[in-house]
Amino acid sequence: MMSILKIKNLSKEYQDGTKALNNVSLEINEGEIFALLGPNGAGKTTLINIVCGLVNPSGGEALIGGFDIIKQYRQARSLVSLVPQEIHLDPFITVEQTLEFARGFFGKSKNPELIKEILLGLSLLDKKDNKVIKLSGGMKRRVLIAKALMNEPEVLFLDEPTAGVDVELRRDMWKFIAKIKKQGTTIILTTHYLEEAEEMADRIGIIDKGEIKMVENKDILMKKMGKKQLLISLKKTLENLPSALQKDYISLSEDKQSLLVNYGNGFELDVADLMQTLKNNNILIGDIVTKQSSLEDIFIDLINK
Repeated sequence: MMSILKIKNLSKEYQDGTKALNNVSLEINEGEIFALLGPNGAGKTTLINIVCGLVNPSGGEALIGGFDIIKQYRQARSLVSLVPQEIHLDPFITVEQTLEFARGFFGKSKNPELIKEILLGLSLLDKKDNKVIKLSGGMKRRVLIAKALMNEPEVLFLDEPTAGVDVELRRDMWKFIAKIKKQGTTIILTTHYLEEAEEMADRIGIIDKGEIKMVENKDILMKKMGKKQLLISLKKTLENLPSALQKDYISLSEDKQSLLVNYGNGFELDVADLMQTLKNNNILIGDIVTKQSSLEDIFIDLINK
């Protein structure tokens, strides 16, 4: 798969000695949704701002579509758009005017059809004649996304795009993001809603203290790092574990009425074999409940290591 963004040994140190980024290297594949996760102050926004030309790096390089963000900044910036965390919009013009002006700022010709398509996709068409000042915070955030898309970018950066947006509107936004991904746009997002990254992202990168800790395909990450539990409720109290069940990954609850089986992290449980062992030991099962680690559980484990 072709890389649309190549970052090599990118660093950022501020005058007070604060190191926001430390030799970050990363490649983003063309047409993917890449989720960049990390705690506050990890370096996510700094990395995005450098690639988008808003902050100068202290060292390293980044190429967008083969163009160096410093030496060929005009070509590089023409390929990207950013939806920032902060909402900066002219409050006294309409939604439609906001998009029309954005087209002009990007040096693009008028395209009423594109504006209508994007307004429709973001459920903003009925708000096109409303002044921005009259919109809710969630609506303004969607206008920011629409504004960024006026550049028809090859790479779209979304920095906390659904902050302050209610659940229903958030889902509408993600449907639209999935649509533009299908059209070939590469999407790089940061989010505190880890269930979004779990649902939407193709790959996940975790950054902490200015360093990339891990980059992995989401499904592989969930399989490799995810922990699973099997909670088996028993029909009769079990005083002690039979020798056949005395394993590191099997424990008896304090009330002696259930078994907890931990697996995952590369260890595959043979459930059929476990059920046969229970049957051989005359242990009657009342109910079975399974639980699997979410991306949030994995994220917390990695950050706390």
